[in-house]
Amino acid sequence: MATVKGRIVVDTERCKGCQLCAPVCKEGTIAMSKNLNSKGYQFATSINDDCTGCINCALVCPDGAITVYRVKLN
Repeated sequence: MATVKGRIVVDTERCKGCQLCAPVCKEGTIAMSKNLNSKGYQFATSINDDCTGCINCALVCPDGAITVYRVKLN
C-alpha cells in the first residue's frame, strides 16, 4: 500500500486568522504566523512537513484560504 504525503498552501491574503484550522490538524502542521497580511490578520501557516493530506483544515476554513495537495509515495 502506498503512503500518502500531504502539503498545504495557504492564501495568506484570504486568511482572516479565525484559527479554526489549527485545532483540527491532527498532525500539528498548522499554526498562526506572527506576521500579518495586508488586512492586518495573522494567517495560518505550515510549521512542519508532517501533513497527511487529510483535508480537515480546508474543510473547516470559512474563507477557502487553504488548498491541500496529496502525493503518493512508493
